Amino acid sequence: MKQEFKIISDFIIPNTRVLDVGCGDGTLMQILQNTRKIDIRGIEISKENSQKCVGKGLTVIEGDAEKDLSQFPDSSFDFVILSQTLQAFLNPEKVIQELLRIGKKAIVTVPNFGFWKVRLHLLAKGTMPITKNLPDEWYNTPNLHMCTIKDFYKFCNDRDIKLDKALALHNEKTASINQNNLSIKNLSAELGIFLIEK
Repeated sequence: MKQEFKIISDFIIPNTRVLDVGCGDGTLMQILQNTRKIDIRGIEISKENSQKCVGKGLTVIEGDAEKDLSQFPDSSFDFVILSQTLQAFLNPEKVIQELLRIGKKAIVTVPNFGFWKVRLHLLAKGTMPITKNLPDEWYNTPNLHMCTIKDFYKFCNDRDIKLDKALALHNEKTASINQNNLSIKNLSAELGIFLIEK
């Protein structure tokens, strides 16, 4: 199991209601269904991925999270997951507001554009970097808003969003992020994983 998915799984309390936003082919949903006793649903924009999820016996709505999250009632889920998808939205701030409205807590993971290899590639080669977490070329990437761990941390602080947990992930190793080590984690981690609430 991917370390990111293991961490997300550890955040989730059994016997809760969970929504996976941008659930892809349902891999994370399946893991959570098998490892946690939860009621899980997904929302996915890709018809092909939605069909894969249904083929696995998962409950998934085909829809655009940016438009369709507004249809869910307040606090209808205990946890809402947004795994490496925030940067693909036109209005990430609105999406975060919706996650925190429909979920008591949200789990957000962001590919870290501040990672030293990304910075070095941009500095040395002058082209947009391609990494494990940012695998596409500049012209075919779904990513519209690149952000760093530091950006997301500041985003939450500026809006009084409570950071229950903030973790930096690099080479399957995790470390806590806090105000004192924020700059170093922003430089050394490939992925930020955040558990947030209003």
